[in-house]
Amino acid sequence: MSDPLSQSDKTPATADLSGQLFGNFRVLRRLGRGAMAEVYLAEQQQLQRRVALKVLRPELAGDEVYLKRFEREAQAAASLVHANIVQIHEVGHVGPYHYIAQEYVEGLNLREWISRNGPPDLVHALSVMRQAAAALAKAAEQGIVHRDIKPENIMLTRSGEVKVADFGLARFAREGDAVELTQAGMTLGTPLYMSPEQVEGKALDTRSDIYSLGVTCYHMLCGAPPFAGDTALAVAVQHLKKQARPLEELRPDLPPALCRMIHKMLAKTTAQRYASPQELLRELRRLQKESFGDQWPEELPDWESTAALPPPLSAHATQRLDELMKTMIVQSRVVRPRWGLLFATSFAAFVAGGVIAWLTMVDVPLLGADGAGSFQVPHQEKTALRQVFLASQLGTEEAWRAVAVYFPKNEYLVRRADQQRARIALGEGNYRLASTLFQKFAAMDDEEYRAFGLAGECGVLSLERKYKESSAVAERLWPIREKLADPRMRDMVTRAIERDRSSSGAQSSSKWKEWLDEQFQRTD
Repeated sequence: MSDPLSQSDKTPATADLSGQLFGNFRVLRRLGRGAMAEVYLAEQQQLQRRVALKVLRPELAGDEVYLKRFEREAQAAASLVHANIVQIHEVGHVGPYHYIAQEYVEGLNLREWISRNGPPDLVHALSVMRQAAAALAKAAEQGIVHRDIKPENIMLTRSGEVKVADFGLARFAREGDAVELTQAGMTLGTPLYMSPEQVEGKALDTRSDIYSLGVTCYHMLCGAPPFAGDTALAVAVQHLKKQARPLEELRPDLPPALCRMIHKMLAKTTAQRYASPQELLRELRRLQKESFGDQWPEELPDWESTAALPPPLSAHATQRLDELMKTMIVQSRVVRPRWGLLFATSFAAFVAGGVIAWLTMVDVPLLGADGAGSFQVPHQEKTALRQVFLASQLGTEEAWRAVAVYFPKNEYLVRRADQQRARIALGEGNYRLASTLFQKFAAMDDEEYRAFGLAGECGVLSLERKYKESSAVAERLWPIREKLADPRMRDMVTRAIERDRSSSGAQSSSKWKEWLDEQFQRTD
């Protein structure tokens, strides 16, 4: 076995170091290449354990100033001892080679897992968020900013642990480090998840990592990051100026509180984000308790058992879907002339999801040959969450009703399903069912649910041209209007109030002008 010390002092531009001996580390094979280092699987002979050996790229190893900073900051990162952080064992060099020996995590990174399985269910998503936030909290305690949080740096072990990698290649927050976004051949890996202040080269703190974690979580839940472009610069500009599409539009099965949480992480200014990872953890714990009625589970969820999006459609299924969608689009232009435009897009998405799921997951006739009255939604016997996930893919009122039919004791998920039923019924023009469901929510003690119900009632009454009644419901909504977080419901109330105020029979309070002005500012 050869020893790098016996080699020439000149570092080769490209060399596979497999078989080499780095002091106590025997290199086994190359695992991959990154922007800063090549990664090898190695064995630490003295302790008889496997490690990931990151060898600094030759062009960086020639810069003495960089090397000193690299070693100093990697050594500081080695002091981060935490269950959710990939542990750095050693920092050193052998001849011309500078390396970091770190914990070897056997498993997939989050990007690889999403590529294979699609977005995870709520349990697994919350597990990733909680463990990643815990890693950032530990780093923040020691004043370390990761600077490169992204799916590739979040490792998923087979036992359910989440470990944040590459703290050893992070740098302490400091001013003056602008990012070269026009560099030829630059990959989009970093700009896709980069905070606005990092794009501008401003001073960074832990809130920059919170932003990048927010982008990562958005990607995890939607299957793609919020911003994309042909160049790094095009993506970076969107981080500065463009708002991400509301999560609730893409994943209606998710709790609204989770969607709000991620969009807060994605705030353009640091002052509008969570002040610290600890604050984010407190919100995650509260959401976990509200969603499942207990504390964090004793055992971590197994990544092999998670529900994910269905596999890609076959060519034949795709053709059938395309034909059906053309029919549905034509129909959506004919019915409901007053509110068809508002709900046609979301309803078409629901229909598309339903057809995809039936074609790939359920062995039943495409449009239900047994008739509209038959109940054909299959029972997802493992968990209520799988039933909710199936409903989100089917996107039909019947599919969401199945959540209550099959899992009536899960009060939280039944309420979420009823909210989706109300939205779909309204979009289909079934005002009777929509009104019944909205009234049910309007009578609840919880202010968020009550605001949802009152907003729905207001919209339905206005659509039925009962302007005075609609205005009266709007007055009941006013004291708790801030609890109405769903952008689609806020938009519906805005349109209802506009109609009510312009009708001859309505005497809506002038204070609603403030609401209208606020909503218009949101859309400008």
